[in-house]
Amino acid sequence: MSQRKALLILDAQVNMFDDEFHVHERERILKTIQSLISKARAAETAIIYIRNDGGKGEPDEAGTAGWEIHPQLAPSVNDLVVDKTTPDAFENTNLAAHLAKLNLEELIVVGMQSEMCVQTTCQKAVELGFKVVLVQDGHTTFDFEDAAAVETIRAVNLELSRIAKVKPAEELCLN
Repeated sequence: MSQRKALLILDAQVNMFDDEFHVHERERILKTIQSLISKARAAETAIIYIRNDGGKGEPDEAGTAGWEIHPQLAPSVNDLVVDKTTPDAFENTNLAAHLAKLNLEELIVVGMQSEMCVQTTCQKAVELGFKVVLVQDGHTTFDFEDAAAVETIRAVNLELSRIAKVKPAEELCLN
């Protein structure tokens, strides 16, 4: 039986790319995720978007412009969009049920924020028995006063390499 994969795109929402406060290397991450979406569509690999529903007044408050998936990464009618309210994309969502229905075994993970939603979702996916491939250059976060994004990304790659494969986008096979 062939292995069934999905590209899991976490929190690729407009608010993450805001002009005033945006994720590290926003243009590069957009291009990387766009490239992976194109490869996944060409290979007829499932694409699943996870969208964070922020609270009232948050930049990703449900229904606001910042909550929308970034237009350069927009889902097609065949893609699945799952809304979440916590860093774990499985908690209080129907994501696990969708993955089971599609008979998926492997998740290729990209998106925002490395130390929160990316790390937490990857860990939970492994706990649930999925093979996880974290795209080494396909996730990012913000620069904060106490932590530079590049260091946070490197630390998350190292931490998750203990339980998942960590590969650069150019080495991925999406079929």
